[in-house]
Amino acid sequence: MTEQGKQAWNTIEFGKTPTLPYSVEEAVNRLRINVSFLGSDVRKIMVISSEPNEGKSFVAINLWNQMAEAGEKVILIDADMRNSTMYDKYQLKHSDGSEIKGLSHYLSGNAELEEVLGHTIYGQGDLLPNTENIVNPSMMLESAKFSELMDEITKNYRYVFIDSPPLGIVSDGERLGSFCDGAILCVRSAMTPKAVVKNSVRQLERSGCPLLGIVLNRVSESKGKYGKYGKYGYGGYYGGYYGTGDK
Repeated sequence: MTEQGKQAWNTIEFGKTPTLPYSVEEAVNRLRINVSFLGSDVRKIMVISSEPNEGKSFVAINLWNQMAEAGEKVILIDADMRNSTMYDKYQLKHSDGSEIKGLSHYLSGNAELEEVLGHTIYGQGDLLPNTENIVNPSMMLESAKFSELMDEITKNYRYVFIDSPPLGIVSDGERLGSFCDGAILCVRSAMTPKAVVKNSVRQLERSGCPLLGIVLNRVSESKGKYGKYGKYGYGGYYGGYYGTGDK
């Protein structure tokens, strides 16, 4: 990607700004710090869940946001191409009013890379959104074009965060995991069965994507620190995130 191409990128604005209560912001900040301790070899990180509505997109966008504000050069790729809500939820728009194109446009050959990448107001945070959901993106994710995209993106960023579809719904997550250095698994407290979580861990292992940690999401303070997820048999991050209506 040329410097001239980078300068041609438009700015993506958030019509609805992601804002967090103080306690939630601190929890995300602890996660950011833990990620920074993983070492220089961990750059491509998939944020995923076992099932829908476990808060993965909420965690992905806020972790990306904090990394960018802290001065890291980061990009968030919205790869939940079947059921993405980021474009509508945050009311994304180009600063000049032009049409926003996203990942599905690029992988289908209907847009160049420079047309789908965007700068944001958040530090050095860039975004590759998905603006048009499709029924079956599996072939696109298995294409050489997606592999080339990951190679190109990785050259230019300290961290690449990928918001992926849930592991228990479709096979896309395993495919995406094969490109990543590790995964953060989001688990909804008191809702997701332990057997389902353990199966997700096995799926990650099968894809060759190490489990970097677990975010225990929407923890009820009245039920103790970890609720019923006190011991999984593997290490992880634990945080009390309280977003509502997030995937």
